[in-house]
Amino acid sequence: QVQLVESGGGLVQAGGSLRLSCAVSGRTYSSYTMGWFRQSPGKEREFVAAISRSGGGTYYADSVKGRFTISRDNAKNTVYLQMNSLKPEDTAVYLCAATPRSRMFEEDYGYDFWGQGTQVTVSS
Repeated sequence: QVQLVESGGGLVQAGGSLRLSCAVSGRTYSSYTMGWFRQSPGKEREFVAAISRSGGGTYYADSVKGRFTISRDNAKNTVYLQMNSLKPEDTAVYLCAATPRSRMFEEDYGYDFWGQGTQVTVSS
């Protein structure tokens, strides 16, 4: 069983930065491709970024490319999402996800395990 716990959300002004963390329990963390998604009230869950098992490959949604950076520390069983130049439209609950597959899915059905999420609110 894999458990994911996100942290680092909060309230920030437009143009500011936040770093989200996702701590993963389980013996085979380094075997999982990891992803970040976000969801706002009344909207579908939206892909944000994904990272390969080794961390050597990353993939971003166009809406965050150049502003967000996904990374992982396999020694700490943690994946990060550094968010810079935040905009009010980035406001959402951010969720961490994991899949044992090697593909970096942007579809949420590709992921088997999910965290509860952390709220990010960007004020204008």
